[in-house]
Amino acid sequence: MQQQSEIQREIAEVKEAVSQVLAHAKRLGASSAEASMSRTRGLSVETRHGEVETVEFNQDGGLGISLYFGQRKGSASTADLSPQALERAVAAAADIARYTSEDPHAGVAEAAWLEFTPPELDLYYPDSIDTEQAIALCAGAEDAAFATDNRITNSEGASFSTHQGLKVYGNSHGQIVGYPSSRHSFSCVVIGEQDDDMQRDYSFTVARRYADLLDPKQIGREAALETVARLNARKIPTQKVPVIFRADIASSLFGHLVSAISGGSIYRKSSFLLNKVGQPIMAPHLTILEQPHLKLALASSPFDAEGVKTRDLAVIENGVLNTYLTTSYSARKLNMASTGHAGGIHNWLINHGDTDLAGLCKQMGKGLLVTELMGQGVNTVTGDYSRGASGFWVEHGEIQFPVAEVTIAGNLADMFMNIAAVGNDVDRRGGVLTGSVLISQMQVAGS
Repeated sequence: MQQQSEIQREIAEVKEAVSQVLAHAKRLGASSAEASMSRTRGLSVETRHGEVETVEFNQDGGLGISLYFGQRKGSASTADLSPQALERAVAAAADIARYTSEDPHAGVAEAAWLEFTPPELDLYYPDSIDTEQAIALCAGAEDAAFATDNRITNSEGASFSTHQGLKVYGNSHGQIVGYPSSRHSFSCVVIGEQDDDMQRDYSFTVARRYADLLDPKQIGREAALETVARLNARKIPTQKVPVIFRADIASSLFGHLVSAISGGSIYRKSSFLLNKVGQPIMAPHLTILEQPHLKLALASSPFDAEGVKTRDLAVIENGVLNTYLTTSYSARKLNMASTGHAGGIHNWLINHGDTDLAGLCKQMGKGLLVTELMGQGVNTVTGDYSRGASGFWVEHGEIQFPVAEVTIAGNLADMFMNIAAVGNDVDRRGGVLTGSVLISQMQVAGS
């Protein structure tokens, strides 16, 4: 209860600072203004072979201020929330605005789009984990990894972090809103050796609530098992085969979709999905729902970075693209309303069948299960996709051997349409909640 009251007091202090900024902006003649602050503090610990490598206590965050004089914008920031510092920052933003050119699409988000009464989303669970506890957690994960398999010969370390913070936003429409949040995470990276081959892999867990983290020993075991499974990997011949993106990397596919349908990409005409709203862009069995108000979820938020209300949204429905993702600026450029996506997406739920990863392998029969991607060979202007990959070769529906040093290639437009199935092994450790994804055919370049 004490931590709850302390964070609410802190939010009230920041809201008061935002209120002062807006009042001073008005006195200087600004036609509109906005101010926001994200503040975090917490502990990060890294160990290797049980020895402490780093311990960091951090507290950071600054107040960002934007003033508009008509369509001219000036911005400044300050970490000092004293009245004098706030006045200096507002004056600096006003001075900058004098030298900027008019932009007809600039300005604070329209009042009708804003969230004035944010819902409670259960995002704040601070926990008093001290340094000694964090070190013990890390050491326990490494010990479990070494105990899992004697082919684990080295460690790149384990890390634990616990952070809490707040977000406050206000503007000249009379909106001043804020909420607290917390985030705890844990990871372990180990190295395995066999027959002159050396591989590394990792496992991690992340949650709003410390009690929801996986046990460190489980993380260590998973890191070890992932690593030894990769030993003595082979190349495979160049061929066209089905490909499964395992759940933990499948989210990257939908990350490319986010980029391609963002308002900025659309108004710049730099997307392969230009003019595709209302048209099928994915396999007809696919629906993608955005649900920003899921309790405890990692990407939940009652409002976006511009104070715009977040809401449930069917982004893809039965394969059809329903909307682009806009900020207030890109919305004006596109003659749309803001969809509340300043700062990113909020909990994408990819619909899935009732088949697990093993079932997807059986459905695929013969092909490549991808568990790691490398490189940045993705062009969202053309949709061309080419990335280095490693994983496992599957035949007769069963994993046969590990695969490394291959490249998978295709075009995102075709890949999205050729998604044959999504598994029920949903990875919930990020903003895209998806199971493993089976694509019916891709080019695999090997030996």
